[in-house]
Amino acid sequence: MIERTIFREEHEIFRETVRRFVDREIVPFHAKWEEDGIVPRELWLKAGAAGLLCCTVPEEYGGMGLDYLFDVVVFEELWRSGASGPGFLIHTDLVATYLLSFGTEAQKRKWLPKMVSGEAIGSLGMTEPHAGSDLKAIRTRAVRDGDDFVINGQKVFISNGQLCDFVVLATKTDSHAGAKGVTLFIVESDRPGFKRGRNLEKLGMKAQDTSELFFDNVRIPASNLLGKEGKGFAQMMTKLSQERLAQAIRSATVTETVIDWTLRYTAERSAFGQKIADFQNTQFKLADLRTKAAVARVFTDKCISLFMEGKLDPVDAAMAKMFTSELHCETVDECLQLFGGWGYMWEYPIARAYADARIVKIAGGSIEIMKTIIARQMYSQHGFALQKNGAVS
Repeated sequence: MIERTIFREEHEIFRETVRRFVDREIVPFHAKWEEDGIVPRELWLKAGAAGLLCCTVPEEYGGMGLDYLFDVVVFEELWRSGASGPGFLIHTDLVATYLLSFGTEAQKRKWLPKMVSGEAIGSLGMTEPHAGSDLKAIRTRAVRDGDDFVINGQKVFISNGQLCDFVVLATKTDSHAGAKGVTLFIVESDRPGFKRGRNLEKLGMKAQDTSELFFDNVRIPASNLLGKEGKGFAQMMTKLSQERLAQAIRSATVTETVIDWTLRYTAERSAFGQKIADFQNTQFKLADLRTKAAVARVFTDKCISLFMEGKLDPVDAAMAKMFTSELHCETVDECLQLFGGWGYMWEYPIARAYADARIVKIAGGSIEIMKTIIARQMYSQHGFALQKNGAVS
């Protein structure tokens, strides 16, 4: 198989540290957290102490100032273990990067050290009941009142929603300006009027708290504005490639992991007087999936390298997200079939992986959105303009 070349020795040493942490502090308890629908805050503090949170945050803000590959190692080891509960990715890969990119010096110094330590948990508040991929359509309002803004509205499907100490919140400050009316704010969860709704019961990822959030006349100072007023949509667009790359890393890793589980199972399990691995159907299925997984891994690693060089094109990120997401879902479906009835039992990791997988075709932009982005670029390269039936980014 093609050897991965993006990691150096220090990354692999760190990987062993992360793997030991995951095996000791997460895997033995994850089934209980799935029953509870949430992971304990203590896990975040332990992860912070072990250096697993926000690896790229500079030392001046309490971090280690490491490169992006250290964050990638953490994500890969979580997904490889089947641990979908800890919402470290949203916290590290999105919320912290929004603060680093658009925050004031005061905002960075207030929040980033606490994010690194796990003392403060970050969340991203964008999706609304009527506005998923179409972020311009959000209705949560922020109205200026003197030196403050007053926020009213609702968010849904918010990861870390039950645990978060603050939210990077997308609002409309000008309801008539479309994308140019979107503004981001930092909203602390202890402010009057901030209300957590129910912890949503999901098909998969049962240990990760995912919530409705309500904002009833929540008053925040203008100093909580993240970036510039009216620039929120443009700010969000700059982070889409990174978000979609993270989804590709997840799917590429889970695909490889599920294939490995299935190889071991079919090599040990017998049916009709022979090992399941001896059936040509098993061999052909796994050979097909392993080949696609190799393609997904090489492409994803290339996208990681481009991202670190500041050269990852949004269309390439969309292709990586689309291809790996579809392969992820195909793999868990085909591999569960090879487990037979046991694959349908929740005690088997393959069952959990199957339930967790379906969200990957939705999160970070739906598969249909990815295809639209790719198609538009293809046609535009050849000088053809497609009629737009909605804004897609």
